[in-house]
Amino acid sequence: MDPTSSAQESSSPTPGFLYVYLLQSLVEPESLYTGLTRQLAERLDCHNRGAVTSTMRHRPWQIRVAVAFRDPALATRFERYLKSGSGRAFAKRHF
Repeated sequence: MDPTSSAQESSSPTPGFLYVYLLQSLVEPESLYTGLTRQLAERLDCHNRGAVTSTMRHRPWQIRVAVAFRDPALATRFERYLKSGSGRAFAKRHF
């Protein structure tokens, strides 16, 4: 996900932070989704309303973990890592 799309809104609960988040489906707990945003609550709402194509089939979702970053490049790298094979294994073990 491009941090400039949903990540650029201004009503962030903690201004200046980007959040890398891991969602877990409430109906299929083994189904996880990783994303990046500036507005965590609003983004979760988008996922739960079905506004995100890749998550609409496994609704509703809950936030399993969210990590805040001030550095956008570091946030993007961490999100990419969590979406990799070793990153998914890391998330299952530690989150």
